[in-house]
Parts: sequence; structure tokens; C-alpha cells
Amino acid sequence: MARRAFIQAVTDRAAKVGLTAKGADPISVKGDVAFINGQPFPKYVSEQRDLLEQRIDRQGFDQVMEAVAYTWFNRFVAIRFMEIHGYIEHGFRVLSHPKAEESKGLPEVLQNAEHVDFPGLNKAQVVDLKLGNKDEQLYRMLLIAQCNALHAAMPFLFERVNDETDLLLPDNLLHSDSIIRTLVSAVPEEDWQEVEVIGWLYQFYISEKKEKVIGSVVKNEDIPAATQLFTRNWIVQYLVQNSLGRQWMATYPDSPLKAKMKYYVEPAEQTPEVQAQLKAITPENLDPEALTLLDPACGSGHILVEAYELLKEIYLERGYRLRDK
Repeated sequence: MARRAFIQAVTDRAAKVGLTAKGADPISVKGDVAFINGQPFPKYVSEQRDLLEQRIDRQGFDQVMEAVAYTWFNRFVAIRFMEIHGYIEHGFRVLSHPKAEESKGLPEVLQNAEHVDFPGLNKAQVVDLKLGNKDEQLYRMLLIAQCNALHAAMPFLFERVNDETDLLLPDNLLHSDSIIRTLVSAVPEEDWQEVEVIGWLYQFYISEKKEKVIGSVVKNEDIPAATQLFTRNWIVQYLVQNSLGRQWMATYPDSPLKAKMKYYVEPAEQTPEVQAQLKAITPENLDPEALTLLDPACGSGHILVEAYELLKEIYLERGYRLRDK
């Protein structure tokens, strides 16, 4: 359901700027205005649409719509997680409001638009839109500005300023049945306290497509839906504790780390010959800063989160302070 809703919203937005599965409608530019089917748009829309047309020529219309829909789904999930945990620098929620009943469904950042300072954001235009009660237009501007502001920290998810993906940000985001409102209302806030929620949401997002393609000859673009599965947290802990954790315990068998690893499995008793072989390959000392861990099938990244938590305990054991970077 979520996947279809996002794809439909992105496809509807593409049609608004003259892009459909049948082709591209003519676009003309006069001064600072681009015209598509008689509708005016800012001039930069012409440049963004050109990039989208090139991408559609390479990948196909349906594939681009699905990819862009998933990009926006990921962005909204990331922003939702950050706003719940207070990670957004300006301090206002972007997709919701902490006092939902009093907000009339309007996001907190929209109600405080004049107090938000994003690089490149035209403050005069923000004030004009707010005074003119053009909430939809203002919110769209703020949301794209927020994504652009997050580009420096997460360029893999939030693309460069004026990326063509921005052009397909769906419309009607303040409606009661919008994809954002649905995401906010469908997942209780307490569920966002666990980093696992990102993995669960991804699996939910692709579940319908997985059921559709599983058991058949899978196309290249459908491989993720058929093969990617969310790993339950106890399994993640077991894997991390018996790889990274075991490496540490092999060198420091008396380490207090063992008491903090719920799923750690004590090595079986070995013969003297095997014990000698293990001793020969086990280092006498380990430098925490030299320890590395590879997740070869990184999805939502919560394996890396568990690894970070274990590495943090190792660093603390060796005398590092929490504030050390």
C-alpha cells in the first residue's frame, strides 16, 4: 500500500510537469518563467525536467518513478526518525507537531517558518507566503530546504541542491490523507524509539512487490525486493557479539565485556593441539582504533549500530572517555 501510494504521488507530480509514460509535453521558457501546458513554473524547473527526461530515456519511465518514490520514502523516514529523537538542528518537527491536537494538522516547522534559517532560503519569500496563507507552497519550500540542508551530512540520501528528484516531491502534502500524514499516523511514536523501525518500514514498503516477484524469473531491478530481508535485532546482536566481540574476548578472556553480551557463546573446549594453533593466530594486544567491521549486505544499518555500541564498550574499557571523538 505505501509503495503504491508513493509511486502514484510521484507519478501524479511528474504528470503536472508534463512527464508521463507516453512522453514529455513541450516546455517553453520566457524570462524567469517556464511554461508547461500553459502553467507557469520557475525557470529552474526547465533544467530539472531536462535531467529527468534524460534519466527516463536511460532507465524507463516506470523505473524512474519507482526509484524516486523510494527516495522520497527514505527521506521522510529519515526525517521522521530525526525529528522524534531531536536530531534536527533548528529544533522544530518537519513532518509533524508535538502537540498534534492543537496544530490542526500543520507541521511544527510550518508554524515557525519565519524562525527557521536554511542556507539559500529566501526569508522574504517565506514571510510573503506565510502572510498570504499559502501553506502548501511554503511547506514545499521548507521541506526541500530541509533536505538540502541535510545534504552535507547525508549526501547519499539527500542529494545536491536543485537535484531533479526535488521536482517530483509530491503535491498536497498537508492534506489529511497525504503520504506524510499517513506515515506519521500509521507508526506510533514509541516505535520510532528503536532504530530497527527503519528496517521494518523498508521490509513493509517492499512486501507487496516481494510477493509479486518471488518464485518467478526476477529482473535486475526487482532483485532487491526478492532478496533483501530485515534481520531481527537478536540475530544482529548474536552476529556482532560472536564476531567482533569474540575477537576481543580471544585476546582478553577476562574482559568485563562478556557480561554485556547477551548472546555471546563461549568457545568449546579444544584439544591441546587446537589450543596451540589458536594461540598462534591470536594477537596478544588489540588496538581498538584498528578494529574494523564489514557489513557486506548493509541495508538500514542497524547491524552497524549494534557494532558501534559494542565498539563503544571496548573503547571505554581501554580508558577512552565518552566525549572523546
